[in-house]
Amino acid sequence: MKKAVLTLAACLLGTAVAAGPSVERGAYLVRGPAGCGNCHTPMGPDGFVLDQELAGRLVDKNDAFTAIAPNITPGGSVAGWSDPELARAIREGIRPDGSLIGPPMPFAMYRGLGDEDLASIVMFLRTVPAVANEPGSSTYNIPLPPAYGPPVASVSAPAPGVTVEYGAYLAGPVAHCMECHTPMGPQGPLLETDLGRGGFEFHGPWGVSIAPNITSHADGVAGFTDDDLRRMITEGLRPDGSPMLPPMPYGFLARMTDDDLSAIILYLRSLRPLPDAG
Repeated sequence: MKKAVLTLAACLLGTAVAAGPSVERGAYLVRGPAGCGNCHTPMGPDGFVLDQELAGRLVDKNDAFTAIAPNITPGGSVAGWSDPELARAIREGIRPDGSLIGPPMPFAMYRGLGDEDLASIVMFLRTVPAVANEPGSSTYNIPLPPAYGPPVASVSAPAPGVTVEYGAYLAGPVAHCMECHTPMGPQGPLLETDLGRGGFEFHGPWGVSIAPNITSHADGVAGFTDDDLRRMITEGLRPDGSPMLPPMPYGFLARMTDDDLSAIILYLRSLRPLPDAG
């Protein structure tokens, strides 16, 4: 396994591996801002079933599709995939057999994952406890595209720091905030024209929740302080103390470093103000 991980890192980075990915970085991303368990960890009446971390579950059932997140522990189907195959599935949505992974996996965002972060995620997934769970397969009543874009050769993430650029990376490719908070069109999220204006619907045991506007418009977050935003992102509480609805991954986002959270807020303040989606 160590040899396979090093091969993946070398393929992704094309340079020396010494300063590259790590299991620790992967754990931080998966259990923190990327919030992979928000979809891939089974839910019970009291929340996530922690001894089945990342073992797969039903995510959403609506007229367009029934989405089931697969078991991505070493006890699931990905155990037989090579590290580069798993990396490609995460970033491009293509399984080793060439079939396409469908929504709501946020490939519009994941295509921008930096090489080192992607390799770190794969490294960490190989270390989680194997769980024997078969959650089933997704079904789609909508046509899926042949691909989500051309093959991704290499991506360099911006330097970490409290900057708009790094905040955009965290809110986009890593945490995919901008996919959930952008209206959907026939070809996916309207990132070029409606970035962050909200309106996307989520269906779950709680009912229907609608992603709010997170642009700097008055309909969005213009009236919130930075501390208000921190509490909303990490605790799911509005400034008046009322709770927000799932599937916002508050428990995962609460594990972000202060600098990463500050970078995201800085980025949100930079977004073009747009009114709520019609």
